Amino acid sequence: MAGTIRKASHAGSWYTADGVILNRELSGWLKTAVESKIRHAPARAIIAPHAGFSYSGPCAAFAYSQIDPSSVKRVFLLGPSHHVHVDGCALSLCSQYATPLGNIPIDQKTVAELKATKKFQDMTIATDEDEHSLEMHLPYIAKVMESRAGSYALVPVLVGNINKNKEKEYGEIFRPYLEDPSSLFVISSDFCHWGKRFSYTFTEPAWGEIHESIEKLDRMGMNLIETLNPADFRAYLDKYGNTICGRNPILVLLGTVETVKKNSDKQNLALKFVQYAQSSPCKTTKDSSVSYASASLTFN
Repeated sequence: MAGTIRKASHAGSWYTADGVILNRELSGWLKTAVESKIRHAPARAIIAPHAGFSYSGPCAAFAYSQIDPSSVKRVFLLGPSHHVHVDGCALSLCSQYATPLGNIPIDQKTVAELKATKKFQDMTIATDEDEHSLEMHLPYIAKVMESRAGSYALVPVLVGNINKNKEKEYGEIFRPYLEDPSSLFVISSDFCHWGKRFSYTFTEPAWGEIHESIEKLDRMGMNLIETLNPADFRAYLDKYGNTICGRNPILVLLGTVETVKKNSDKQNLALKFVQYAQSSPCKTTKDSSVSYASASLTFN
């Protein structure tokens, strides 16, 4: 609805609602990431996790530290739907997203362009505010884009079920935006959710302890994502069933990259993972963990 502000519904639980404290936390994590000198920048797209900041915040900083905000006017935020069934992609009805670091305006012009394709549903306000895969990126976006406050806008996209045809379809829709250097794509995804509470307990004893097996499995997927080949990543998901919750947003990005490479002279695209972490090291079947990975896509 025009004029509606999406509230920061996870502030105070998944991350601090105190803007001063939050700014200090984000600054510290970004400083550590920059000092690591792991560089794959300037990013035109990033993949970063969306768990509570005490778990995934430090890992996400490695993706956000690859961004040069100076030319960014539009930030596409693609996150998986955790609570409702979405056939394809859905767009926000709000005009702004609230964060403890200030509100971020929605790019109404771009939203209207996407709606005109007839390939997007609308999110209800309740669905919008329930979805942490979108909200957990807002403080980081507000922080890294603080020098551009008032000069950039957000395009939130909730991604549901994506088959091969939709992957290509959305790839064509998003292609001109990804080709535009004033656009930044943020892809929201955690990696393996392991343990009985996630109904996923795949292990390969030859790969070592459980947490080592999980990392090996995740890195197989990360390596395939780096090849920018959506078909190979799909085959990996089909074979191992790895519980990468943002697999569909990742596939939309890979489908978009594929169309860019086929339809323009921009052939030197490269995606590289710059950080990996786990919430805890699983050693027995009673344990559980969630994995986090950060990546950066560049145009050379």
